[in-house]
Amino acid sequence: MTGTRSLLIALVLASVTAMTLDLHHDSGSPLDPVRSVLGEALGPAEAAAAAAARPFDAVPDWFDSRSDLREDVARLTAENADLRQQVETSGVDRNRLAEYDGLATAARTSGRTLVPARVIAIGPAQSFTRTVTIDAGRDAGVRPDQTVLNGDGLVGRVLRVTATSATVLLALDSRSVVGARVGSSMEVGFLSGRGVVGDDGRFDLELVDDTAAPAKGDVVVTWGSRGGAPYASGVPIGTVTQVFASLRDSSRRAVVEPYVDFTALDVVGVVVPSSTDSDRSLVRADGSMR
Repeated sequence: MTGTRSLLIALVLASVTAMTLDLHHDSGSPLDPVRSVLGEALGPAEAAAAAAARPFDAVPDWFDSRSDLREDVARLTAENADLRQQVETSGVDRNRLAEYDGLATAARTSGRTLVPARVIAIGPAQSFTRTVTIDAGRDAGVRPDQTVLNGDGLVGRVLRVTATSATVLLALDSRSVVGARVGSSMEVGFLSGRGVVGDDGRFDLELVDDTAAPAKGDVVVTWGSRGGAPYASGVPIGTVTQVFASLRDSSRRAVVEPYVDFTALDVVGVVVPSSTDSDRSLVRADGSMR
């Protein structure tokens, strides 16, 4: 027990002495050889320990960089989606702008005021009626029995309205009858739809004068109704493609191909009085929107 205590006291004194000498050492310190030996012995071990600890020191940086990378990927993905949407919808936007320009032209040439609207639904074929729903109704100044057109020509007439929408009976519907006039001869007649849209969509025209015969290529426009309801006058409908003569009653029937593509309806205009109070901008006769 006494020997152990003596050894402990000797080690403590040696440590204090070494610390004192090292604190005041210069280049000729007697501890330099010892420090050199210890450096050579422990240096490789310290380097190995530092190399082993380096991956663990880098773990926080790795998580930070991974989080930044994840944010960059999310941002680039969102930007890519936005660009893709712009590319995919650019054609739609161009076509829609062209259709609005067509409405402005139609208003100028006809001298009428139009409520612009978009087709938002198509009526079921099972009902044996060809209708569409537009996003303009009573609040926009739309009323039943008003003419609906686009930049190409006659679309149909308004059947019924709600505050914010309206149902439009297409001119091609089998129940639709439109008073028509042949441009070259000014002969009048009645245009009936066949209830078919697409490439086979056609009108049948029968003139009031059975002896009159329209020619292939003649332009057909609306005859017009009293007060412009349900059809305003002078709205383009289509051109005559065929003429058939009946030997039995000497009558003639013409087939008219419409100007309007009824399978691609989007922007249309409802003909309204110029004094109409509307919740949206109206296309005026000068082509402006107010």
